[in-house]
Amino acid sequence: MEKSTISGDLAIRIANLTDGAALSALGGQTFVEAFGADNTPEDTAAHLAATFTPERLAQEIADPSSRLLIAEVGSAPAGYAKLHWTDPPDCVSGPKPVELARIYVLARWHGHGVGRALLERCMEEARAAGAQTMWLGVWERNQGAQAFYGKLGFAHVGYKAFMVGSDKQRDWVMERALGRSPIASA
Repeated sequence: MEKSTISGDLAIRIANLTDGAALSALGGQTFVEAFGADNTPEDTAAHLAATFTPERLAQEIADPSSRLLIAEVGSAPAGYAKLHWTDPPDCVSGPKPVELARIYVLARWHGHGVGRALLERCMEEARAAGAQTMWLGVWERNQGAQAFYGKLGFAHVGYKAFMVGSDKQRDWVMERALGRSPIASA
């Protein structure tokens, strides 16, 4: 069965301080859906406890160097993203970089355009804040995500470490110039 894209029912908004608990649940669920089968239960539990508590997400929402966005279908969360203005790894060479630190969509919404719409909104937010380059890390074993980003203009430029519990994993670093054009033309 072919999946259709969502139009009028999809809304993307900037997270506010009342969204900590919802983002905690959404972040935990999307991480487990994406990576739970490929990591030990202990490492997954440690990562969730360190990354996706309501308090931790509230801190991220309040952090002026970050911007979290929530994608909702109807009134239900479908995915989220986090932009983070931080120093990039040395392999990122573009000017005025911003990190797409997270972008996750619930599995039931994969293939419906939620991820693409969320990424487009992240690019709009980043450009409005003065960023000219977007970079991200994607697990070297996540070929589906690598293909998604590649199709949207991101290029593999290097590697960085990413910890899941006690497991040191290797991420591809990918970057893309933000320019003025939307990713639809990429």
